[in-house]
Amino acid sequence: MGNPSIASVIVALEYDTVFLRVWLFGPSVLLFNTLPDTKKGKTSFCRLLINKQKSPCLAEHPRVDSAVGRGWPTYLEACLEVMADMLDPSSPADASEPLFSFGVIADIQYADLEDGYNYQRSRRRYYRHSLIHLQGAIEDWNKESSMPCCVLQLGDIIDGYNAQYKVSEKSLEVVMNTFQMLKVPVHHTWGNHEFYNFSRDYLANSKLNSKFLQDQIVQHPETVPSESYYAYHFVPFPKFRFILLDSYDLSVLGIDQSSPKYEQCMKMLREHNPNVELNSPQGLSEPQYVQFNGGFSQEQLNWLDKVLTFSDTNQEKVVIVSHVPIYPEASSDTVCLAWNYMDALSVIWSHKCVVCFLAGHTHDGGYSEDPFGVHHVNLEGVIETTPDSQAFGTVHVYPDKMLLKGRGRVPDRIMNYKREQGLCF
Repeated sequence: MGNPSIASVIVALEYDTVFLRVWLFGPSVLLFNTLPDTKKGKTSFCRLLINKQKSPCLAEHPRVDSAVGRGWPTYLEACLEVMADMLDPSSPADASEPLFSFGVIADIQYADLEDGYNYQRSRRRYYRHSLIHLQGAIEDWNKESSMPCCVLQLGDIIDGYNAQYKVSEKSLEVVMNTFQMLKVPVHHTWGNHEFYNFSRDYLANSKLNSKFLQDQIVQHPETVPSESYYAYHFVPFPKFRFILLDSYDLSVLGIDQSSPKYEQCMKMLREHNPNVELNSPQGLSEPQYVQFNGGFSQEQLNWLDKVLTFSDTNQEKVVIVSHVPIYPEASSDTVCLAWNYMDALSVIWSHKCVVCFLAGHTHDGGYSEDPFGVHHVNLEGVIETTPDSQAFGTVHVYPDKMLLKGRGRVPDRIMNYKREQGLCF
């Protein structure tokens, strides 16, 4: 169930004075005192309520439908109870079936190596066991009573050490063969470790290119992404659109060092990072400008803006997926951010439709809701998850919220949509 209109509506029936009060939370607050306690008055108001909201879900709800023919007072009360449930996050509606669900997993970074440490040698990495964690996640998704419609793999599928030992293709094949056990499609994003192992051209022709799963919006060619970056969108359920972004569209990783784009990106990086070691944020006023991060080209941001404009117009909910996060408050890690994260936020914040931004990269995870009601989730990385734990999740999507059911060190999260974003089906 969901909010029966774009505006959030709270309805209360006061039996002592027998009138209805309806608050419409929006730019203004409207108070309606209805007709007296008469059949005609209640009939008129109930019809007005349903017709004004243009909401078939209220009229067709089983509890309301069962009240038909039992008198208008009973019918009206059923309408009010259902509307109250739609808006009360603690109501039994939480236990109802979700519209759909999807799986999320990040930073698997598999390598056939003994355990090691991160670059700062401050956190242990479980290279071989990451594959066992992936197998466990797939087994869990395959057994869920309500099968996820897809899984979002948030990047860094194999570790950069594979390139050093010249086993990149072999390790990728091992992980992709494991994913074949999954009964639903996988959407892959690309992270820095993809580019440590492969060129961009190689990735575009590999099994990590899941662009064949994209949806196209008929008669809106402006929403078709360019081939110069790896991004696309798809519709997992009516009125929901997922957008995968390329957070290494601007990067010095994975591209020909003699190309104009490499020169452009290296110039950008050195203008913000004068360190000899370009992976070091030491002394930087903008610490995200390190080599293992990347950014979004203006061309990609323009495309994102056009897709979000379409989603606004068609009252869709949008989930954006990227390897690199874009919201500093979602993590204590101020380094692991897209180079031009503010440019991406500016585009997103200029639209109403975005409800969630999913990313990996940090390994520690994190969460924050921004001032515009967008939920930023940085998923904990598999690679730094101990063998006795886990790191993945399933997101259950409802008309008024999303519920992340985490496994292991991924915590559960309730992500309510902004009040004007409630949907009705």
